[in-house]
Parts: sequence; structure tokens; C-alpha cells
Amino acid sequence: MSQVWKAAGLLALAVLAAGSAWPVMKHGLADATPVWFAAGRAALSAVAAFVLLAALGRLRRPARADLPIILSIGGLQLCAFFTLTHLGLKLLPAGRSVVLAYTTTLWIVPLAGPLIGEWPRRRQLMGVLLGLCGVAVLLAPAAGSSSGRDARSAEALLGHVYLIGAALAWALAILHSRFHRWHLTPLQVMPWQMLFAFVLLLPLAFTIEPAGFIAPTARALLPLAYVGLFAGPVITWAATSAASLIPAVASSLGFLATPVVGVAISALWLGEPIGLDLVTGGALVLAGASVATVAGRTARR
Repeated sequence: MSQVWKAAGLLALAVLAAGSAWPVMKHGLADATPVWFAAGRAALSAVAAFVLLAALGRLRRPARADLPIILSIGGLQLCAFFTLTHLGLKLLPAGRSVVLAYTTTLWIVPLAGPLIGEWPRRRQLMGVLLGLCGVAVLLAPAAGSSSGRDARSAEALLGHVYLIGAALAWALAILHSRFHRWHLTPLQVMPWQMLFAFVLLLPLAFTIEPAGFIAPTARALLPLAYVGLFAGPVITWAATSAASLIPAVASSLGFLATPVVGVAISALWLGEPIGLDLVTGGALVLAGASVATVAGRTARR
């Protein structure tokens, strides 16, 4: 029982850190451009991860066999995900953004068959269909209004596309991690993945945002420090530790509470409205992801 309570505490910490990061990043992007903020975040997270692993006595040089997972997670789950989520956050409310980014589970199911040979079962596909109905509900207002010439509506639709792209990039990284033969643990390769992400993000920031910036203000630097030095490493450490104590399906389902926390904090702190489309679409996305997760774990037993 003590293990269950410990896992629950770790999972709650991971969910709180992950959910709170979205409104914090939205706040920080008022004084920073998206890709430069992503590069700064990756740099700080790399430093924090190296210090954390060194303090735990678990810092190791990666083996050659771990290079593919460093490249894929560093490139997709970190570089691409950070870039696309920040671009989306610049255009959309934080609450809506976190729900769209956590559609990852929905994209894993159809991609798993052709990529790693895990063809979906009927219940998984039903979960995906349910979740995609939620995505359609979330997209409907922006898609409908952007058919006119409202620039703000077109930007909103683009924000949705960025965040769905981020979810797809994350899904591809997860699928690679499933069949990768790990030599170091996922926690031990984290600093190297963050470092690689920064190496990619820095030239990307110069290219995409040549006039980009992170303003030397508390409004930009405190959120950057929060997500880079605290939230990022804590989420990875707490989620990985919780997953080692309880069944994977339980930790996966628990982590789906992240969008709920993100929406709640965004409403309370940033004053973002919680409309019917967000409630309905978000509920359908989380329900679909839950069904797909449970059905997927059952199918692999």
C-alpha cells in the first residue's frame, strides 16, 4: 500500500507540474518569441537534468546504441514539440492548447500498426474515434469563422494545427521508445536528449525568428526558469518513478489529468473562459484517450 501512495504522490506532482506549465508559458510568451523561448527552455532543462543526474549519482555517458533514442526524442518530443506548442500557445488560450497537445494517445493508435506492427483492436479504434470527435468540436469554432476574412480566426486555426502537429511529433517519439532496446534508463538519457534539442533549437531560432527575443523581464524569465529548471525535469523524474511503482496503464490514465489541471489553472489565474466547446471537446478527447489506453494495454498482454 505504501508503494501505491508513493506512486500517487509522484503522479500528482507530475500532473501538477505539467498542468501548471501551460498557463505559466502563456504568461511568459507575452515577453518572448516562441522559438527563442523553446531554445531557452531546452538549455535550462539540459543544465537541470545534468545537475539532477549527477546529484543522484546516475549520470552516465550514453552508449552508441542509445544514440537513436537520443536523436528521436531530442528531435521530436523535445525540439519539435517545444517549437510547435509554443507557436500554438502564442495564438491560442493555454487551456485549449493543453487539451490539443494531449491528443497524443489518439495518434499513437493508428500510427502503431504501420510503424511498429501493433495493429489496433476495435475498442482502441472506438476510443480514437471518440477522441477525434472531441478534436472536431474544438476545431469547429475556428474552422467555421476562418472561412471569412477574419485574420484572428485564421490565426486560431493555425494554432490548432501547430498543437496537433506537436501531439503527432510526441506520438512518433513514444512509438520509437517502445521498441528501442534501452542500455541507459530513460531518466539517464534525458540530459543528453535535452542537450541535443537545444543544439537543434538554437539555429532554428536564428532562422525562423531572426528578430526574436527573450526580454530581460520577470514576466519572461520567471516562467522560463519555472518550466526549464523545475517543471521539465520534475515531470520526467516523477512520472518515470511513478511508472516503476504501479501498472503502466494506471500511470498513463493518471497523467491524463494534466489537461484538466491546465484548464483549471488557466481559468483561475489567466481568466480564460471555459466555453461549452472546450468542456465538450476536452471531455471527448480525454474519454477517447482513456478508452484507447486501457484497450491498448489489454491487447498487449
